[in-house]
Amino acid sequence: MGLHRAQPRIYVALDSAKPQRVRELIGELDPALCGIKIGKEAFTALGPAAVEWARERGFPVFLDLKFHDIPNTVRQACRTAADLGVSLVNVHASGGRRMLEAAREAIEPGPDAPGLIAVTVLTSMEDADLAEVGVTDGTATQVERLAGLVVGAGLDGVVCSAHEAGAMSRRFSEDGLIVTPGVRPAGSARDDQRRVMTPAEAQAAGATSLVIGRPITGAESPGQALAEIVASL
Repeated sequence: MGLHRAQPRIYVALDSAKPQRVRELIGELDPALCGIKIGKEAFTALGPAAVEWARERGFPVFLDLKFHDIPNTVRQACRTAADLGVSLVNVHASGGRRMLEAAREAIEPGPDAPGLIAVTVLTSMEDADLAEVGVTDGTATQVERLAGLVVGAGLDGVVCSAHEAGAMSRRFSEDGLIVTPGVRPAGSARDDQRRVMTPAEAQAAGATSLVIGRPITGAESPGQALAEIVASL
């Protein structure tokens, strides 16, 4: 019996607040090749409808809202997210042990349960960014510190840079989820990401699911761009 639902190798990030654009992208992509990540922009504008549109087309959905609040609020939010039928839910590990444990209580492990993962350090942040908020011992140390909390609380895995994927995969069982944003095909713009790798490099490093947005959604043919990335794996 699995600890959570099976996850796709790629989640395509639909970072748009426009209903027509979200529907177009969902229609252009192949659910056999990817899942759909619904983040704050799309969910704030469209609400659960964005999740419903993707699920109607057969896509696994990663609800990327990075819950970070008092334990009871996060518990209720995770329970509500699971009720939407999504495949993956995330919280912020920096919310602390009690918050992580509350999230785990809300989503009990099981083959029909969504995966429950925690963000360690955002892939837009580097050592200097962490120092500005009082974390002075560097990105790698902070990722390891937060991953220890995640493992202790019994979550299914982490969101981390592909640069930390190998270390994180050793932290979890063979069912562990190592979800890596900041993935960019060779030659693509980094945009606001800092710690990046190509899809093949990220997978080889230990990532179990890659989150890719603009290199696919900003392409002239998103479906073709997705297929090319899948082929590169």
